[in-house]
Amino acid sequence: MHDDLSPLCSRFLAAADLLGRRWTGVILRILMDGPCRFGELTERIGTISERVLSERLKDLEAEGILERHVDPGPPIRSEYRLTEKGQAFWKVIDELGKWAEKWVDVKAPAQARKGVGAKSTRAAPRKRKSA
Repeated sequence: MHDDLSPLCSRFLAAADLLGRRWTGVILRILMDGPCRFGELTERIGTISERVLSERLKDLEAEGILERHVDPGPPIRSEYRLTEKGQAFWKVIDELGKWAEKWVDVKAPAQARKGVGAKSTRAAPRKRKSA
């Protein structure tokens, strides 16, 4: 589809694809403050499932953006921290934050935002009546 693109455009598209995955920017922003354990990331993000967080962390580790350090314990603990490549995202994340502060409407309905702290508008399942 993009066979005619220059190598620069191909790299830009690959970077945009990586950063554009849901929660990736939030994870990077949190790790900019320093290393975190899985549970800390889950708690700080709030609305991410453990499965999705695990997938994003594996993707970022595979790209060399973060690394997982295991403390043999006891208890065994894993900590995620940015690599030099990941720390180079700081300027991008910072500028994106400035742009969002100026241009993104925070009064948008929660279902349109679907980001950190957005509340679900999906109804809770009804309990079945006992027979």
